Amino acid sequence: MAFMDTTRPLPAGHMMSTLIDQDIAHIRRVMPLSLAGDFGGPILPASYWRQRLHRLLDTGHVNKGQLCEIDSLLLILDLHELNVASACVPLAKQANAGPQHS
Repeated sequence: MAFMDTTRPLPAGHMMSTLIDQDIAHIRRVMPLSLAGDFGGPILPASYWRQRLHRLLDTGHVNKGQLCEIDSLLLILDLHELNVASACVPLAKQANAGPQHS
């Protein structure tokens, strides 16, 4: 009896979808650590991560679940940038106030 290969071919775009899933997972793991950085600031800036996420969107091969993941990562970036901006406001007010005399 001859052996018959019954495996189905993968659907078109399956490999691209897998690569996008892997890239999203990588970004979700690494981005928060990178933004937290060290005493010198973020390791990679929010603009870098935003660009990476937009490049994924630009592929045209993003499914609904991936779109939701990318959207949530973009929201995390928005919140990070708001936190950085709001932390800078009190520092700027202190610097502009000059020395305090008691």
